[in-house]
Amino acid sequence: MASLLFEPFQLKDIQLKNRIVVSPMCMYSSEDGFANDWHLVHLGSRAVGGAGLIITESTAVSPEGRISPQDLGIWKDEHIEKLRQITSFIAAQGTVPGIQLGHAGRKASTYPAWKGRGQVPLDQGGWKTQGASAIPFHANEDAPEPLDDAGIRKVVADFAAAATRAQQAGFKVVEIHAAHGYLIHQFLSPLSNQREDAYGGSFENRIRLLLEVVEGIQQVWPENLPLIVRISATDWAEGGWNIDDSSRLSQILKDKGVSLIDVSSGGLAAHQKISVGPSYQVPFSAQIRRETGIATGAVGLITDTQQAETILANGEADLIIMARELLRDPYFPLHAASELGEDIQWPVQYDRAKPTL
Repeated sequence: MASLLFEPFQLKDIQLKNRIVVSPMCMYSSEDGFANDWHLVHLGSRAVGGAGLIITESTAVSPEGRISPQDLGIWKDEHIEKLRQITSFIAAQGTVPGIQLGHAGRKASTYPAWKGRGQVPLDQGGWKTQGASAIPFHANEDAPEPLDDAGIRKVVADFAAAATRAQQAGFKVVEIHAAHGYLIHQFLSPLSNQREDAYGGSFENRIRLLLEVVEGIQQVWPENLPLIVRISATDWAEGGWNIDDSSRLSQILKDKGVSLIDVSSGGLAAHQKISVGPSYQVPFSAQIRRETGIATGAVGLITDTQQAETILANGEADLIIMARELLRDPYFPLHAASELGEDIQWPVQYDRAKPTL
């Protein structure tokens, strides 16, 4: 019996050769937002390794939207050239290049993990952060500046301009980052959004920014190319955003023309309590897929072939989005195919090493 993991999957006019997706993973290796040879080798090796879709790390739509000063960016035309080299290489391997567009909001201007995390001081290259409300992520951090109407309009325009550049750079899939406690998620969750205007209070108001970003991108992004959204299905904190909110939002996004929901969780509340284990976020993907009919991607401690195959066989997701396992093994898809008895094409340069099935 043919495996599900190596079945093609259609997203609008884009066909993925298999269901394995490289999850966005920050590299903290840019200067002034520019991609470089690290990104070419990092992403390119995973294309050589056989993934169906590669999504870049969260790529900032504005300088103030970076998670760290070392984040990848796409806020100016000069960023396009190196990104185009990367997408060309990825596509030449038969893999679809995708980009995650993000704005970190109150979680911006932080050090990478290997530099100790925490906010970067203004006199050391940091900047004043923005958010839904003047509520810091950690109590000992500076509170963000709440976005006013002009600031919100700029954010929407920045996402749309970034999507235009993404197409020029050769990306075929755009993912909006609305998860992990970053700006859009900060508007979604009542724990971080205590606004009293049209963007706060009710569910409809709190999802308004995301919907405006979706509509802004759709005005410039080709209709035949997929637009997907990553969400945190739950804040893992009392009184926060939850799976029922996520399912309700996903139905609205489906009706708006979004092609797939990338289902993650957490990151909004410093006091979150997450029950971590293999496939721990898969039930969220399954519920959203079951209740709305929209395609979903499952992510979170998915580390082996049979685990991934079972998720697809159970109808819990349409795509398997992998992060750390693909850091450990860029060639996981090639190895998984051999394990499943799938005779897939290897890169011709590596064909001499292909196992005999």
